Amino acid sequence: MKNTIVKLTLGAIVLLATTSSYAQPPQGHDGKKQPTAAELIKKMDADKDGKLSKKEVKGPIKDDFEKIDTDKDGYLTLEELKKAPKPERKGPEGGR
Repeated sequence: MKNTIVKLTLGAIVLLATTSSYAQPPQGHDGKKQPTAAELIKKMDADKDGKLSKKEVKGPIKDDFEKIDTDKDGYLTLEELKKAPKPERKGPEGGR
């Protein structure tokens, strides 16, 4: 009886340990959670107008500004950022 309980307990621990790694949020190549479109605007919107100009953005967003700015008004809105393609990873994928 004790042997069965020990085996069931160990089995449950192994199951929980392996499945919890699949429940993690998507992460960038550096191990950090990728920011949402709203978080990007909040972080980069220097003039607090609710949209991003090319002067306000940096990184992959700046590189793909024209592609993301679908209405070609010179600003990135929340909706445009939500629909933007995800940037491609550069370099090795952390040993995968």
